[in-house]
Amino acid sequence: MDSFKKGWFTETGTLHSDVVMSVKVNKILYHEKSKYQDILIFECDKWGRVLVLDNAVQLAEFDEFAWQETSSFVSLNSHPHPKKVLIIGGGVGGVVRECSKHPLVESIDICEIDEKVHEASKKFLPFMCKGFESTKYKLHFADGAEFVKNHPQEYDVIITDSPDPKGETFWYDLEMMAKMIKMCKTLFPVVDYGTTYIATYPAGHIGYLCCSDNPETNFRKPLHSFSRETLKKFQLKYYTPEIHRAMFALPFKMAEALGLSWEVK
Repeated sequence: MDSFKKGWFTETGTLHSDVVMSVKVNKILYHEKSKYQDILIFECDKWGRVLVLDNAVQLAEFDEFAWQETSSFVSLNSHPHPKKVLIIGGGVGGVVRECSKHPLVESIDICEIDEKVHEASKKFLPFMCKGFESTKYKLHFADGAEFVKNHPQEYDVIITDSPDPKGETFWYDLEMMAKMIKMCKTLFPVVDYGTTYIATYPAGHIGYLCCSDNPETNFRKPLHSFSRETLKKFQLKYYTPEIHRAMFALPFKMAEALGLSWEVK
């Protein structure tokens, strides 16, 4: 609990050694060290309830929908027939909540390594756990890498919703991101990178590394575009077909460094 000082939580070192982000805390709801990580849930005025893993903010009630919706619908709408979905991590419930809304999705497997995260989320983050009301999902408590090895070529879409030890951003980690993309290009014929805004993350945004084994995939052009009425029916707050395309409109310097196009086609 070294991150607390005079009623404030401070996230330190996740972006840069001399850059921090702080938020005033009203009440600590849950704190426990599991076998895998330190789990903290607290409540504050502006952000509502906040989940922190190993001193890094993972989600806040204030803006969690931006990540959950984009990570789900960008992935699903880039595949012609996203029937079978695997979520690596995802024990909190937000991604399965959004994937369950997609009319083409028939089944969802969630592979969460930490049962404590799932239990705490069900108790203290009810706005995230609505996805567990779906009949489409099955929950597995296992290591994601091992799960994938044991289920090769079984899924149409795989979404990684697991915590990073450090939140990469092109403002601070452009060279490392370029290496990651270069490595992914040795494994997949199509690799792309998109960004979106997340107010509660230290850099104000988050990135998405998108890979496909289908050389015809174009992540920048959604294959399934929903009408305004359908988006309302899905109770979406952030994702639209235009947001999907805009996520891949990269800053020129970033696109050049990553070896990607800055144009959305």
